[in-house]
Amino acid sequence: MRPQHECGICGVFDHRDSAKLTYFGLYALQHRGQESAGIATATGDVINHYKNMGLVPEVFSEEILQGLQGKMSLGHVRYSTTGASNITNTQPLVVSHKGQPIAVAHNGNL
Repeated sequence: MRPQHECGICGVFDHRDSAKLTYFGLYALQHRGQESAGIATATGDVINHYKNMGLVPEVFSEEILQGLQGKMSLGHVRYSTTGASNITNTQPLVVSHKGQPIAVAHNGNL
């Protein structure tokens, strides 16, 4: 039986290894969601992100983490309360607002 929790969210600010620290944060929050995991990092006006279905250690290899450069990061593990359990609903969501990228993650229903 799966634990009955909502999603887990972790963020890191002003650290050169923000993606790796976020990975460890998500690993610690894995009990909050086992369906998917994602991390977005930011450097200036560039957002790099990776997300996929599965547990944190299944989703992120060392190579993927090294590709997520940036001193700021946002991570998410999903436990679906609504919506299908598929790649479309993985987070963080990366969108453009007024020509600038933004990454968003939430815990619950919007």
